[in-house]
Amino acid sequence: MKHYDVRTSAVTQPADSGKLYLSIENLWKAFGSFMALKDISLTINEGEFVCFLGPSGCGKTTLLRAIAGLDLQTKGTVKQAGKDISNLPPSERDFGIVFQSYALFPNLTIEKNIAFGLENAGRSKSEITARVTELLNLVSLPDQGKKYPAQLSGGQQQRIALARAIATNPGLLLLDEPLSALDAKVRVHLRHEIKELQRKLGVTTVMVTHDQEEALSMADRIVVMNHGVIEQVGAPTEIYREPSSLFVADFIGEMNQIKSRVADDGSLSIGEKTFACHEHSFRGGDAVVAAIRPEDVIPHEVGYQPGDENRNCIEVLLHEMEFLGSFWRCRLQNDLFGGTELFADFSINAVRRLDLGEGKNMVIELPVDRLMAFESPEAPA
Repeated sequence: MKHYDVRTSAVTQPADSGKLYLSIENLWKAFGSFMALKDISLTINEGEFVCFLGPSGCGKTTLLRAIAGLDLQTKGTVKQAGKDISNLPPSERDFGIVFQSYALFPNLTIEKNIAFGLENAGRSKSEITARVTELLNLVSLPDQGKKYPAQLSGGQQQRIALARAIATNPGLLLLDEPLSALDAKVRVHLRHEIKELQRKLGVTTVMVTHDQEEALSMADRIVVMNHGVIEQVGAPTEIYREPSSLFVADFIGEMNQIKSRVADDGSLSIGEKTFACHEHSFRGGDAVVAAIRPEDVIPHEVGYQPGDENRNCIEVLLHEMEFLGSFWRCRLQNDLFGGTELFADFSINAVRRLDLGEGKNMVIELPVDRLMAFESPEAPA
């Protein structure tokens, strides 16, 4: 697999060897003097579900709108199914789109909303009736056709918006934060339904979201964006377990960050102790950030003897515990961390087995393959 390289803007190859469907090459987008997208290159396979993920203002919605032709790029090309669509208006592009606000016509019935695109395409009345019935069954709302949008819940309205978007069998489905206006339980249920529907239809799908959990649970690949560039592209497990930058590591999930320095043998010096770590390309003396996820910290009882081969065990004070249902979030203190508290997520069984409690000392292990080094934001350019 080829990873996206921000320095060279290399095209990122899809995670599998499927047929190439959407290709974005050297795409830039400026709004006046502000550059919203900077030399974006990306390829998406037919049938893939890809999420554009990032904080507000990172460029993810701008990129989606460029694909749709709603905001034409300043320069660069967009190709769909081998056809250059860079300068085509939205009406001449092959896509369906679902917005956060649903954008249903309030004065039309549900049936009429779904039928809107089919009528514009000149389909016969019998075809339209059959297709609308099929789609209402597909989104599990077979008896809602005669109602108006205001008579449906938010989740139901979003399903209708989805049905309308796929009514004409588009080759590309674009989803612009489709779940963000819904409450948490409905969001979880509907994201599963959308993913199942996408798999059933096999339609190439691009979704914009700022919700990491949404992206991790739905996407075949995630495109992490920041300040108009792509930070990393990869499968959800790769993005989460092997982040390519401190931004990705910090934005996706929780991540402990400790100021550190690289020793001559490649290990990380934190205070007066060195820790073996995941492979990296830094040199001895480089200032870096040592990072590890809370769930990767391994708890041991006081007096645990790891053996000489394991330098990654230290004694800490369990300063505070917070019960979060399926695990305990613990704050750990040690003078090595220079005043920074280390967060660790321990299972209920581990807390019970080790008799852990606030104010007690314990030993923790930082697994070598989960302790990573990233460039320090304070390092000179």
